[in-house]
Parts: sequence; structure tokens; C-alpha cells
Amino acid sequence: MTVERIPLVEIKNLKKYFNVGRGAVLKAVDNVNLQIIEGETLGLVGESGCGKTTLGRTIVRLYEPTAGQVLFEGKNVHKLTGQQLKEFNRKVQMIFQDPYASLNPRMTVGDIIGEGIDIHGLYKNKERTDRIYELLSLVGLNKEHANRFPHEFSGGQRQRIGIARALAVEPKFIVADEPISALDVSIQAQVINLLMELQQKLKLTYIFIAHDLSMVKYVSDRIAVMYLGHVVELTTSEDLHNRPLHPYTQALLSAIPVPDPETERKKERILLEGDVPSPINPPKGCRFAKRCRYAKPICTEQQPELKEVEKNHFVACHLY
Repeated sequence: MTVERIPLVEIKNLKKYFNVGRGAVLKAVDNVNLQIIEGETLGLVGESGCGKTTLGRTIVRLYEPTAGQVLFEGKNVHKLTGQQLKEFNRKVQMIFQDPYASLNPRMTVGDIIGEGIDIHGLYKNKERTDRIYELLSLVGLNKEHANRFPHEFSGGQRQRIGIARALAVEPKFIVADEPISALDVSIQAQVINLLMELQQKLKLTYIFIAHDLSMVKYVSDRIAVMYLGHVVELTTSEDLHNRPLHPYTQALLSAIPVPDPETERKKERILLEGDVPSPINPPKGCRFAKRCRYAKPICTEQQPELKEVEKNHFVACHLY
């Protein structure tokens, strides 16, 4: 008998629009539906400006949605108040893209990590100090680092401090918003391996937002591909790389460099022509149609729905 895995997070018809003046509205996230199963990593990929970060920030309540719902453990997170809201803020944390901007330069590392512990009243006095040292050790830093300030650390070390801060309140779910894009290539693998080790050790669930598809494949169980506010493809990491169905996903995967020069020469590169349409005035129908080599008349008239075209493989495209 198979046990149905219950989603930890459900995103239902989520929209997030921004007023940008003169009556114009920027549609950053437009009708997104996703489920995140407890214990998994859902990768979220797409070009800059496709709405990945906005989606992540709306999930953790940094933004209020224009429409739709985010459910965490079955509760609508944007309706929570009082003790329920405080509990949600403890269980759901975010690791930010820029470790330089996301740490308060006037606070010591110990106070940065200890702030969440104090707000939620988790540990006091010596226990608090010991917990901060434990967290520093967990992310590969020393307890001596607790009395230093953020400017005394490298980018990779600062991101480790950001991870320790997120873990301080013992969360269940973490939104990692491009946590390695601001780091040197040599440090990126270390931070990725650290996140994966912590997931196993602490039973965490992740949304991992990134540009780098090869890195997302390495860390993710499933991958959602976003284009201009929409999810256009969703499937397992393996299926997405072996059998991408959406023309946009095919183009993204064709751009990944291959280590073997001979294979690289034979590989077909799909070059996308034209610019990404404006999210302020998105085209009618499929938003990818003007850049798609398979576009048909229906593509410019009717917006495709995200449908399951193969087992656990969802795609929003009129080709299927």
C-alpha cells in the first residue's frame, strides 16, 4: 500500500502584482499553483525577472498576495495572526541572495544569530550562548566568530552566517533565494553541500531558487520552470533533464556547458530570438509564443494551462 505524501506547502492560484505608476501594473507572479512535499527540495528556475524571488517572498509573507493562497500545514499563511503567526515565522525561514546586504553591519555575528532565539524565547543565558556556538559549528564556523562583525568575513562565510541565522529558530521549511549566486565558484559547491547535509540532519524542506540549471539538478527532487510569472513545466529533476517538453526548458538546457569539447561541438544550441516581453503588458496567449520556434496561431490567442501530460510531468504548452 502506498502512503500519499501530504504537501507541507500548497500554493493556489497565487498572483502578485505591483503598481508601477500611471495605472500600470507589473504582473510578477501570475496564477501559480504548486505543492511542496515535506522533506523534498523543489528547484525554481528561470531567467531574471520571471518572478522566482517574488514567489519566494510572497510564500514567507514578505509580500502580501494580490490574489490566491499560500497554505502551510493546511493554514492560509496570509490570514494568520497572534500566536499562529509567530509560530509560522519560526517554522518558515529565508536565506537571502546577497550575504553582504542581508546581515546588519552594526550587530555581532552572535547577536545576528541570537536575534531569532530571543524573539521566540527559545534559549536563555548560557543555553543561548551554547546554542549560538552549536549553530556556528553546524555551518562550519568557529565559536570565536560570534564576537566579530559581518565586514570581517568573506562572502562564503557571510552566507554561512545567514544559514545559521535561518536555522536558529529550528524551522521546517526554508526558501533559499539564489543562495550561491553572489559567491565565488569555488565556494558555491561547499555551500550547496552544506545545505544538503543540513537537510538530511534536520529534516528540512527547501525551495531552491537559482539560475544555474545544472546546480538545481544536483540539489532538487523536482524542478519548476518559470517564465514571465507562470510555471511552464514541472517534473522530477531527472525527467526534466532527460526529457524536457516545453520549448523554453529545452532552450535553457541547451545552454548548459558540457565539460567534454567533442560533445559540446555536437550539441544543438537553441538560440532564443527576441526579448522577453514586458511583465507590465504581457502578450495575450502563451507568453513565450513570440520566441518559440514551434508557435502556432492558437499560441498567440489562448493561454495554455499547466497539465499533466505524462506521469508526474506537467507542462503548459499547446504542443501537448
